[in-house]
Amino acid sequence: MTVTNNIIALLEQQDKTIYWLAKECNMKYESVHRLANNKTESIKFENMANICKALNCTPNDLFNICD
Repeated sequence: MTVTNNIIALLEQQDKTIYWLAKECNMKYESVHRLANNKTESIKFENMANICKALNCTPNDLFNICD
């Protein structure tokens, strides 16, 4: 099972950038960039909540689970 995220697609739908998301969530750009490009192994619940709030989405909108 693989879990990926839709951060880039959600940003594109809202005409926003990874830089904007990093600033909104008070996170380092490098961390958000790695996360958005599915290059991380985990995410803190606090960061997930901040990303969902910034993108006005739910965790279900944020993640894909593939077999």
